[in-house]
Amino acid sequence: MSGLLALVVAAALAGPPPPSMDSFAIDSHGSRLNALIYRAAGEGPHPVALFLHGFPGNEKNLDLAQAVRRAGWDAIYFNYRGSWGSAGTFSMANSLEDVAAALAWIRTPANAQKHHLDPNRVAIVGHSFGGWLALESAREQPASVCVAVMAAWNVGWQAEHRLDHPAAWGGVTAMVADATDPAGGPLRAGTDAVTKEIAGAPPAWNYLSQAEALRKRPVLLIAASQDGVSLDPAMHASLAAAVGGDRVRSVTFDDDHAFSASRLPLAETLSQWLNGECRADQEKR
Repeated sequence: MSGLLALVVAAALAGPPPPSMDSFAIDSHGSRLNALIYRAAGEGPHPVALFLHGFPGNEKNLDLAQAVRRAGWDAIYFNYRGSWGSAGTFSMANSLEDVAAALAWIRTPANAQKHHLDPNRVAIVGHSFGGWLALESAREQPASVCVAVMAAWNVGWQAEHRLDHPAAWGGVTAMVADATDPAGGPLRAGTDAVTKEIAGAPPAWNYLSQAEALRKRPVLLIAASQDGVSLDPAMHASLAAAVGGDRVRSVTFDDDHAFSASRLPLAETLSQWLNGECRADQEKR
């Protein structure tokens, strides 16, 4: 058997590419962001779900990333500047820039070709702080980009109402202090700097102000019934009402902020929405 024929036969016997995983780096304003990709089985190109972790990101939702890979989507996860080993300094504003950098990385032709990505079929999936990042980032993205958020933290609303809800604000300041502990906290940033940034959040950081940008795309809002005032189902309901129309799907689990008791139904809800409303909308464009 000739060498060329042997290669053809071997390729035929091998079948489609199996699922795989790689680590890589994304450059954001000169800083290296540590990232990984879970590739779906098959040749592709595959649609892409970009996962955005919370503050500081103890629950990384990589089980959900694995689930959407099984559903045929490539899943990309990365750590923002100054978080979990990524270079640079953490801040809210920097994290917004990092999301934009990650989306630009997906759309770079060389990256899309190497990793078999379809840059025209992208969804942003965010949890807590990552949910806020997803909602805020949508206004800069094409209408083809779907947005799914879980227990999205409304940073701007928290800042506006911190004096009305002192206990909740005290929880935020304690969380920031713990996450930025110089002895080993997961975020590389000054405690006072991050606290002041949140307290001084501009009006645009209230995600309810993003309703117009969200009307252009499918949106999945997943809430947890046991969340606090800036995260609870009522905040999601306010956003759904502001967006209006039939492109918003709202789901509430009777669970804590990390959806600890609902991981399997949470994964099923997300996967079905990606291959349902999100996929149908993208295929029409």
